[in-house]
Amino acid sequence: MIQYFPEGTLLETPENRRATGSLEGLEHARVLGQICEGRAVVCDNAHNLWVDLQGIRGKIPREDGAIGLDDGTARDIAVISRVGKPVSFVVTGFQRTAAGEPVVLLSRRLAQLRCRDDYLARLRPGDVIPARLTHLDQFGCFMDVGCGISSLLPIDAISVSRISHPRDRFRSGDGVFVVVKGRDACGRLCLSHKELLGTWEENAAAFMPGETVEGIVRSVESYGVFVELRPNLAGLAEPYEGLSAGQHASVYIKSLLPEKMKVKLVIIDVFDHTVPFEKPRYFISGGHIDRWTYSPAVCAKRVETVFD
Repeated sequence: MIQYFPEGTLLETPENRRATGSLEGLEHARVLGQICEGRAVVCDNAHNLWVDLQGIRGKIPREDGAIGLDDGTARDIAVISRVGKPVSFVVTGFQRTAAGEPVVLLSRRLAQLRCRDDYLARLRPGDVIPARLTHLDQFGCFMDVGCGISSLLPIDAISVSRISHPRDRFRSGDGVFVVVKGRDACGRLCLSHKELLGTWEENAAAFMPGETVEGIVRSVESYGVFVELRPNLAGLAEPYEGLSAGQHASVYIKSLLPEKMKVKLVIIDVFDHTVPFEKPRYFISGGHIDRWTYSPAVCAKRVETVFD
């Protein structure tokens, strides 16, 4: 299967620099049908996208800006939102301005069609692929899964530990890994992420009873406080006054109970703390998953994902 990548992956590669650094390189890319990348710098009043090709001007006509713009099934925001960001394209031809300056004609739509038909259409549930976050909303994240084609990662599929907003985990522009969960009624990929962050046992192996560690308060309930130790591992502490979700806490680990899939904690102190944003730590970052079982074998409760 041919591999296609989220926009921005190819931009600084030697192959892309060679292809976009001269008219000869761009003509060679046109003959080969090579997918290249450049940085969009302007969207004009006709919604043509102008691309910097290392000093050479490239033009993506509006109807070639994305799949669906030519037939009205996509909106112009698909083009406008790319200004200042990398875009994928194939070279379709060359023109010159009245002053004799070269303009390279590009098509992002054709690159997306190839990505859709040669790559995305062949993916199966359980395939692990790279993606890039393009937009975060209350209900989930929109991911570029190849050449600017977008798919949704729902908020409840981001991690086992519950979060209030995707920004608790990600930043726009982050490169991440996702797993194909299935397809929606329109054939678009449905994504998940939590299966790549480790099982209960894999995460619990990093901690020992008797340790005091730092965690993040995720939920304050009448019966206790849920504190996240890792994105796929949270424990329950006894009630503690004055807490709010998002605060950091130092917690004493009373016990780790794999047979009950529980972590019992005691809150020692609570504080507001700004820490450098951590990217996900993956236990799986490629290949294919048929079945993922989160719960320990000794636990009567079974938590798993089966990829059809």
